[in-house]
Order: sequence, then structure tokens, then C-alpha cells
Amino acid sequence: MNPLETAEIGTTGLRVTRLGIGGAPIGNLFDNVAEEQAFATVRRGLELGLNYVDTAPLYGHGNSEMRLGDVLSSIPRNSFVLSTKVGRVLDPVDTEPVDPVFRGLPKLVPVFGYSRDGILRSLEESLQRLKLDRADIVYIHDADYHWEQAIGEAFPTLAELRSQGVIKAVGAGMNQWEMEARFAREGDFDCFLLAGRYTLLDQSSLPEFMPLCVEKNISVVLGGPYNSGILASDLSPNATFDYKVAPPEIFAKARNIKAVCDRHDVPLKAAALQFGLLHPAVAATIPGPRSVAEIDENFAMVQHPIPSDLWAELKHDGLIAADAPVR
Repeated sequence: MNPLETAEIGTTGLRVTRLGIGGAPIGNLFDNVAEEQAFATVRRGLELGLNYVDTAPLYGHGNSEMRLGDVLSSIPRNSFVLSTKVGRVLDPVDTEPVDPVFRGLPKLVPVFGYSRDGILRSLEESLQRLKLDRADIVYIHDADYHWEQAIGEAFPTLAELRSQGVIKAVGAGMNQWEMEARFAREGDFDCFLLAGRYTLLDQSSLPEFMPLCVEKNISVVLGGPYNSGILASDLSPNATFDYKVAPPEIFAKARNIKAVCDRHDVPLKAAALQFGLLHPAVAATIPGPRSVAEIDENFAMVQHPIPSDLWAELKHDGLIAADAPVR
């Protein structure tokens, strides 16, 4: 599989490389990443030819956007596709906040805000941190408990910006598929960022959500293809799934999948990245690298040959859905 192959986002004309760059880890997800390391990681991805970068105000409470801005603002704007998110604004505080997953935070805290003013403020401040004049794709972020305002205010605001040419694509980014399916039915969306719900370990979105996106020509971008770490790990007892230590049943399933991969001489990471890209709804997958070595590895894993027998064995053993597309 070619990581530099491109796919269109909906019918927008935007084309993204099948492998993109997720911006959460360079915002100090789980551990601190030195600024120069973050810069080198992003530069390396761009040097390899990856053209899609995703971020959000939440990621490191602005750190991810600021670090990306230091790199992206110095290269031709038309050479990359950028997505960020709205639904949270960052308010100043007097002391460094404590966050369950991000480290080394600036004195800013995220506050939910799906009103028109909140959306416009969020995007304006994101562009200031990014040192850019525009974002290409804007996702409504984590609206799990804010449906009415998200569909009633946030979506119309973004749709207006799209009609004005300020942005090119409107999406939603969540760790669940159910509300994204509702967005698909009730709004005119170009794409969805679906984190962790179409992976080797979790295909819960397959029966309903993925066919809906194919039907409506809505592109899916897969966030968290490693399920926040476990599928990229050595499966040690502290491996993380959905940003927490993996429960025993998930840990056992991951070990069984790895055993099949080992029998076919395929790295677990390669299977994890390529599996999602085989679905016709999926435009791109965006694992989050925190080093040059990790981005190089992701690039290699997308290209690693995978025999059809591996997918057949995973299906036979009930480890992936029988109707998951694998070619």
C-alpha cells in the first residue's frame, strides 16, 4: 500500500495522503516531547511527502497548534492540508493546569463552547497559534453531550464559512460513531474523524456508520489506528487502550491478533495501519508520531506487504468482523 496515494475528502477537491500526521502526541500526550523533537517529527513527515496534518486546541491546551505553526508557517501553504477542531476555547488561568493525559501545559484550560461566537473565537485563536491564514478542514470536536448546540449552532456556522470559501470542508471528530452517524443524517458534512472505532480491535462502526458514509460520499479519517497505543506496543501490561490501561479482554484480543501477525511475518503495526485503509469509506489514517523514528516507522508499516491469508485467518478466528473489507 502506498502511503503517498491520495484520496479526495468528500467532493471538496481536497486530496490528502492516505497516511497523515496526527498532532496529539507533539502536544505532550502522555509524556513531554521536546520542542525540537516535535519540529523534527513534523518536518520529517513533510519531507517524506505526507500532506495531511491534524490538530486541535485540546491537544496540549494549544501546544500542538503552536508547535505545528512554527513548522507549517514557513512552508508553502498549498503544499499541505490542515485540519483543526472547534468546540473548545482556551481560557487563561493563573497556574499550570493538571490534565489526565497531557503534560507540560501552558496556563490555559479548555472550555466547551459550541455557540456561534465560540466557534468563531476558537477558529480565530487556532489560526493565531498556527500562524496561518486558513484551515482546510474544521471538525466539531467531542460534542458527545452537546448535540443540540453542535447541530443547531456549530454546524451552521461552519457551513457558512464553507460557503464563503473560508474553509473547504466541515466535519466532526469523535471517539464514537453513533453521533457522527446522526450528524451524517441531519447535516451536510464532508468528512468525519473517527477515533478508535474502526480498528483491528474495534469494528463497532462497521455495520451502520461506514456504509452510511459510503452512501453519502462522506470521507472517514481514522484517528487512533493504534487504539491510543496498544496496537503499537510490545503488549506489556501497561499498554493503553482508549487512553487508559487496556482491560484484560482487550489485552487478550490484541495478543491473539499479534500471534496471527507473527505467523505471517507481519508487524502488528502494519496490520493496524493498513486494515482501516482497506475500507472504501476511509480517505486517510492519522497515527500520532512523537519522533522522527516513529514517523519513519509508520511510513514503512503502510508499505509492508500483507498476505490475504492473514486477513482470512483473523476472520476465521473471529478476531475481526467477517464482513470487514480486506482488499
